[in-house]
Amino acid sequence: MINFENIKVAFADKSDKDLSRAYLLFQTISNPVISNTLTAFIKVAMWLHLPISWAIKATVYKHFCGGTTIENSQVTIDKLWASHIGTILDFSAEGKENEEDFNLAMNETIASIQKAKSESSIPFSVFKPTGLARFALLEKISNNSNLTKEEEIEKTTFEDRIENICQTASDNKVPLFIDAEESWIQGAIDDIAIKMMQKFNKNEAWIYNTLQLYRNDRVDHLEMLFKLAAEEKFFVGLKLVRGAYHEQEIERAKEKGYNCPVHTIKENTDIDYNKALTICIENIDFVSVCAGTHNEESSALLVELLNKHNISKDDKRVYFSQLLGMSDHISYNAAKEGFNVVKYVPYGPVKDVLPYLIRRAEENTSIAGQMGRELTNIIEEKKRRRND
Repeated sequence: MINFENIKVAFADKSDKDLSRAYLLFQTISNPVISNTLTAFIKVAMWLHLPISWAIKATVYKHFCGGTTIENSQVTIDKLWASHIGTILDFSAEGKENEEDFNLAMNETIASIQKAKSESSIPFSVFKPTGLARFALLEKISNNSNLTKEEEIEKTTFEDRIENICQTASDNKVPLFIDAEESWIQGAIDDIAIKMMQKFNKNEAWIYNTLQLYRNDRVDHLEMLFKLAAEEKFFVGLKLVRGAYHEQEIERAKEKGYNCPVHTIKENTDIDYNKALTICIENIDFVSVCAGTHNEESSALLVELLNKHNISKDDKRVYFSQLLGMSDHISYNAAKEGFNVVKYVPYGPVKDVLPYLIRRAEENTSIAGQMGRELTNIIEEKKRRRND
């Protein structure tokens, strides 16, 4: 078993200055009043074009992001790889509304695939569908609403962008994650993800869809997908996460009066996550899985499942994954034991990455125990260094 309590390993590549910055950052995020006030201020300041990018870049951006471009993310890539942790370059622009931005996101994703092809330190690429099409369009497609002629053209262009990205990933033999989004636009994403798997995963899994296991229908979706894969003879690629829009999902369901699509009791999310992870490992002959989790119990379960099914710890069909700047006690200890580990490394201009950073703050403030654990680990390491 992995000892996730080895804090010395977790922070081995962090300087005292890094630890102090992280301490102040997580103290701020863990205080809902301060965090919410600062988040609201940042949103207003960016809307008014106030010059605050420098302050964001020196604090929260520096902790959670790799750099403004692929090229200047290289320092982060190399630093992680020195600890045998791979990088997933994530151009974190989202919520865009025009063709120029959509094409930029597509080209950045293709550039990240080409970068990954030449570097073993970058095992995967990823894209966010809302970086490639309007949110409102994805909502209409997911609702099976009638589209205008212009929207039909938009839909075709969106699908062409995704196919272009997937074709590039397949040609270059770089596994590709399609990120998950809010439930009311996820239907359109699931449909095209399945089409891409059917087309490109004939011999092994190059295209991965993302399942958010806080949704109460995802285990059923997983079983449907496995049945379809068995019938149509394609390999399944999956990234398993708990989910990023929990409070937003609950509030929208209440507001619009439909059945809540997510678990409202955390233990039920944990049960479904571990169930999905177990099903994937039990079907490893035609599934590749990336366990995106900051949860020690799920990480320990994955180790246990690999041992139970005699799967090598460095089998390329199985990866652990965490976000840059989070849960280093899982990432670094798993990597030290020889397991496959990757970190999501968001990059891009501060103004484009800001929605991602705000979501990190809002999401982390709402996760009971998450910030406490991060703070406790940092405090323990600072204390250990003082005593050494």
